[in-house]
Amino acid sequence: MTDIRLSTVVAPVGGFYRMSAETFRLGFRRPFKVRELAEQAWFIASVSVAPTLMMAIPFCVIVVFQLNQLLIELGATDLAGAGAGLAVVREIGPMVSVLVIAGGGGTAICADLGARKIREEIDALRVMGINPVQRLVVPRVLASAVVALALNALVTFVGLGGSFLFSVLVQKASPGLFVANLTLLTGVADLAVSEFKALVFGLLAGLVACYLGLGAKGGPKGVGDAVNQTVVFSFILLFLANSIITAVFLQVRG
Repeated sequence: MTDIRLSTVVAPVGGFYRMSAETFRLGFRRPFKVRELAEQAWFIASVSVAPTLMMAIPFCVIVVFQLNQLLIELGATDLAGAGAGLAVVREIGPMVSVLVIAGGGGTAICADLGARKIREEIDALRVMGINPVQRLVVPRVLASAVVALALNALVTFVGLGGSFLFSVLVQKASPGLFVANLTLLTGVADLAVSEFKALVFGLLAGLVACYLGLGAKGGPKGVGDAVNQTVVFSFILLFLANSIITAVFLQVRG
C-alpha cells in the first residue's frame, strides 16, 4: 500500500521532469515553430496585459503605502523612492506578472492541450511521426517565458510610476528625492535578477500547463481538473523558485 501511494506521487514528478528535459533538448533543434511561437505569445499577452496592470497598480500602491507609513513614523519620508524601488523591482514585478500568466495564459494553454488530448489529436500526431513536445509544448513554453519578461518590465515601469504619483500626491513625499533615491537600494543587478526571475517563472508556468494538459484524461471533467491543478501547482512552484532565487542572490550579493 505504501509503495502504491509513493508511486502516485513519484510518477507524476518524474514525468514532469522528463517532459521538461525533452522540452529544453528539443528547443534547440530544428525545425523551429516560429509562427506557432508568435501566435502563442500574442495570445498569452492578449489575455494577460490588462489583468496584470489592474493587479499591479493597487498591489504596488498598497505595499508602497505601508512602507511610506513606516518611513513617515521614522521621519525618513525622503527615502520613499528607495523603498518603492526595492519592493517593485525585486519582488512585485516578477511575481505579479507570472501569477497572472499562470492564472490566465497557463490555464488557457492547459485547456487547449487537454481538449486536444481527449479528442485524440495528440495520439494522431504521434501516429504521423510528429513529436507533440516539439510541435506543441516548446512554442508554448517559450512564449510564456517571453511574455513574462515583457510583462515584468511593464509592471516595473507602471508600478514605479504609480508609486511615485501616490507618494508625491497623497503622502507628500518630495518628487525630486523620490526619483533620486530610486537607485539607492536597487541597481542594474537587481533589475537583471528580476528579469531572470520572470524568465524562470514563465518557463515553469508554461511547463506545468503543458504537462497537465497533455496528461488530462477522463473527458471534459478531466480537462477541468487539469486546469485547476495548473493554477495550484504553478503557484507552489513559483513561490518555491522565488524563495530559492532570492536567497541565492542575497548570499552572492552580500
